[in-house]
Amino acid sequence: MEDKLELIGQKELNYNDELYKLVDFLNKTFKKKGFIFGITKKEDKAIISVYET
Repeated sequence: MEDKLELIGQKELNYNDELYKLVDFLNKTFKKKGFIFGITKKEDKAIISVYET
């Protein structure tokens, strides 16, 4: 069966270097629960995405 990520939410925030640490923490904490977090930088904004596996 093919692994597929389902986007379940996104939030746009002002970019901050510390957001990568938050996303890393969330991934380590919730990966076993079936959630993966992503971050994308777009100019001076960051988009945080939440996926369910």
